[in-house]
Amino acid sequence: MGVMDVMFRDEQPTVRFGETFVASESFKLLFREGMTLVEETAAYLDGPGRDESRLLARHAALTYASESMRLTTRLMQIASWLLVQRAVSEGELSLSEAAEEKTRVRLTTAETNEAAPVLVAELPLSLQALIGQSKRLHARILHLDRLISDDRPTPEPRVSPVFAQHDMLRVAFG
Repeated sequence: MGVMDVMFRDEQPTVRFGETFVASESFKLLFREGMTLVEETAAYLDGPGRDESRLLARHAALTYASESMRLTTRLMQIASWLLVQRAVSEGELSLSEAAEEKTRVRLTTAETNEAAPVLVAELPLSLQALIGQSKRLHARILHLDRLISDDRPTPEPRVSPVFAQHDMLRVAFG
């Protein structure tokens, strides 16, 4: 009996999450949510936030300044990532070109030197809400970015488990 060559292969091309996601309605909603949050934050920091920060005690004002900078940085990363993904959905960039852009658009995974929750609790509620919204959105985008980055252009063929067992029996019993 000859050697069997049985491999499992998908007959249809593999669906790539990145390509399908950026073309989906879900991505459009995420894009609008992210850009709206950027606009709301800018309006807050330039208007009511500026007024509220003047009323804070010195230590709280320092926390306000550092947390608003972290918030702005986080939102700029989010906006950059969203814009790159939109360029992919509109055909302006390929997924491989978007991956190259990733070296310029760095999504940080953990923030260092975050203010203690006690200090953040002294910040205006509006700023606290924006920080919370941005962190939740950032976590979702990090998850999506990992899914998109893990896309494989073609699946690796795998050996049939039956064939592997058959081969082991053949070796064992000659």
